[in-house]
Amino acid sequence: MIAMKRIALWGLFAILTTAFFAASPAKAQVTAFMQSVAEAAASDRDIAEFYKSNGYKAIWTGKGNRDKSRRTEFLRAIASAPLHGLPAGRYEADTLKVNLKSVRSDRDLGRLEVEMSRLFLLYARDVQTGVLNPRRIDEGLVREVPLRSRTATLAAFSKSSPRGFIKNLPPKSPEYARLMKEKLRFEKLIGKGGWGAKVAAKSLKPGASSNSLLQLRNRLIAMGYMKRTATKTYDDRIIQAVAAFQRDHGLSADGVAGPRTMAEINVQAETRLSQIIVAMERERWINMPKGKRHIWVNLTDFHARVVDNGKITFQTRSVIGKNVHDRRSPEFSDVMDHMVINPTWNVPRSIATKEYLPLLQENPYAVSNLNLVDARGRIVSRDEIDFAELDETNFPFDMKEPPSRGNALGLVKFMFPNRYNIYLHDTPAKSLFGREKRDFSHGCIRLNDPFDFAYTLLAKQTRNPEAFFQERLRTGRETVVQLEQPVPVHIVYRTAFTQAKGNVQFRGDVYGRDAKIWRALDKAGVALRAVQG
Repeated sequence: MIAMKRIALWGLFAILTTAFFAASPAKAQVTAFMQSVAEAAASDRDIAEFYKSNGYKAIWTGKGNRDKSRRTEFLRAIASAPLHGLPAGRYEADTLKVNLKSVRSDRDLGRLEVEMSRLFLLYARDVQTGVLNPRRIDEGLVREVPLRSRTATLAAFSKSSPRGFIKNLPPKSPEYARLMKEKLRFEKLIGKGGWGAKVAAKSLKPGASSNSLLQLRNRLIAMGYMKRTATKTYDDRIIQAVAAFQRDHGLSADGVAGPRTMAEINVQAETRLSQIIVAMERERWINMPKGKRHIWVNLTDFHARVVDNGKITFQTRSVIGKNVHDRRSPEFSDVMDHMVINPTWNVPRSIATKEYLPLLQENPYAVSNLNLVDARGRIVSRDEIDFAELDETNFPFDMKEPPSRGNALGLVKFMFPNRYNIYLHDTPAKSLFGREKRDFSHGCIRLNDPFDFAYTLLAKQTRNPEAFFQERLRTGRETVVQLEQPVPVHIVYRTAFTQAKGNVQFRGDVYGRDAKIWRALDKAGVALRAVQG
């Protein structure tokens, strides 16, 4: 189908280049053409600005080789759009579907010129920074997409090699290239029938021998976790294969196919392909320099990592916002510029009024670890307060927890000031890091190894980061330490991601965001493909 469309579009533009341009005197064409371009572009400020700046000259519909090359390369890009998980049909406006012999005047040609620019800009933005506006998908998607100027894009394209310019539009990150490779692999896999039958059992344990065990064995072989074998029991080979599968899916690698593991094993290849396509769209949303050193927090993976020059140099488990309204961790990028050792917890007003005020109304001495602070910064005695008269609208106090080992923020927090009041921090609730699924916080990111994380950051500015940190910790006083080299922080959400070496990784859609994104992409015309051969 794609090949047929490509042939048809090439035929249309062949007509454009051979049949129309011999029609009438050049001077008359230019004058009528310019007027038509100006009128057609009037409703699009960016395109109008471009053509005004270039004297209303053609960049698509002229007779020269440069215009022909632009048409050729744009058609090639449209034909390749599905490789990027883009909705190819979106770029085929009516002017590209009809026989261009219907172009009878310079005014028609001017309208065609502008429409070509509009379609090109649509494709360029889609492949460069994404098809969707993330803020329209989910309230937690607060990422600022690095959109490029449409006028500047047209101007640069008109002065560049068309092939080179279009080739450089998609993200150049290794992650995007690897995701594209995995996308093609899964398309071929689906073309061959996928991984075969699902496993009928809800769970299986080592030593089991049944028809379901044979289905598990065959599925693990099809997925590449086992070599072909005739084993009919849940033996060591299957235990090792299941454990490898678990590691690639963020599960405890015990080799036992329990309910959660079996549910992941039974996910079809088509679903995994949709996850990869969503990850490609997400990678386009963050198509910008991420920083030679940056912090990468993948919410679905429950880990925070420090990345230096593309390599992970430190990682730790994390706890993220609970999957309930107003606690889910948002996705955005910012810059970490300081840490606070022995921090005071300034309780967010929403927590103070919704969670703690009801407790104080039952018992004025509840949550005794928290101080009530008035507008002048004075600690107020609870004996003087009638909590029954207070509610969310008239609660007049701030609530603060002074530095201590029991402080909700633990002994250190890492700050990248933002409107969402999200940061990374220590926690006294260490047992939660042993859980497989770790969404328990009010939205901030808790770290399992906050001291080592601090040492990693401080190593860039002090010879003995551990001694520097511990000296300030021992004072028990709140201490702000500025980072001499601020570090970009990217809070992301990837249910599919790759590694430089090893299998593609899949994680659960803990907040249901990827499902929403896939539905929006599907509505926009993105389709799952099965590739034969």
